[in-house]
Amino acid sequence: MKLDNKYADITITSQSDERNLDGSSQWSYAQSDYTTREESQVQKKMQGVKYDSYGKATYEDVMGNTNKGSSYWVSPEGEKFTLTWAADEEGFKPKGDHLPVAPVHVYELPVAPVHEYVLPVAPVHEYELPVAPALPYKRTGAGY
Repeated sequence: MKLDNKYADITITSQSDERNLDGSSQWSYAQSDYTTREESQVQKKMQGVKYDSYGKATYEDVMGNTNKGSSYWVSPEGEKFTLTWAADEEGFKPKGDHLPVAPVHVYELPVAPVHEYVLPVAPVHEYELPVAPALPYKRTGAGY
């Protein structure tokens, strides 16, 4: 069985890959069809969640990776695409003119009705509390 490889004439024109002792790295490549990609990452101290054996969460500084990069390519129809991204403690954030955008809603949100009435007031009972009668009191002891 012979495979038809329509991309056989695309070659890598440049490539780099750098790994550092501090955990950072960067790499890139370019192809003969003008496709490119580059990416870098560094380790960064971030706020993280740690769970103990009972499932209790504590927030503390942890080391995590941040990543950013870009890609460029041309579609078979000749359309040019560029995609850039960053990934860090705020999540993955891609950017590109070809990415869909969420619609903007132009309507107003409904407001809960306001009821204008007087709330009932609990009745106030006016009465005197009974007072216990005084017991006879006699002073005793030394000096009386």
